[in-house]
Amino acid sequence: MNARPVGPVDDPSTYPPARVDGRRLRSERTRQLIVEAYMALVRENHQVPTAAQIAERAGYSVRSVFERFPDLLALRVAAADYAIAEGRAQAALRDVEADRATRIRSQVESRARGCERWLPLWQALNANLNESAELQKRIQLIRDLVRMRLELMFKPELSTLPETQRRHLLVALEAITDYESWGRMRELYELSFEEACAVWIRALDRLLPPTPAVS
Repeated sequence: MNARPVGPVDDPSTYPPARVDGRRLRSERTRQLIVEAYMALVRENHQVPTAAQIAERAGYSVRSVFERFPDLLALRVAAADYAIAEGRAQAALRDVEADRATRIRSQVESRARGCERWLPLWQALNANLNESAELQKRIQLIRDLVRMRLELMFKPELSTLPETQRRHLLVALEAITDYESWGRMRELYELSFEEACAVWIRALDRLLPPTPAVS
């Protein structure tokens, strides 16, 4: 068989534009609206919503919900992915090269804003967590991302510690500034946003080793 000649007809720029699958785009849009409805209900009611509540809020039928998600656990995983993506996009590292006090305040305020926004979803994601291995992976990823950020923000102080002590301190810093800690301060002890930030700032300053002098 003769090889097909190569010529202007083979120029990709001459190909007709790819057709957009309108049904697929609509389905993706519906899926997104269902996830957003789930998260909005969680924030408002601080509990896991039912499929009927999600469908009503999104403006679709319950059947539409289960056409996009096999069950509500899968929907929770999708909500976790949405939160992770948004958190990564918005939580840019700032003040990494600043002095100790500025870095502590910057880290605390960034973490506090994230907890303020995502605490209800975090509580919903952790409900019956043992039912979903995929959800457990997302929860672990969120914790790992927080710990990585702490490691970057406080690199000068952590660099003065042996490896085991450094790892243990990171665990402690992550635990002190986790969602549960924020929830206790804000919901149980009724601290204001500023008061809760001040608690974290003092705690981190006391736990971190002395900042090494710049040579």
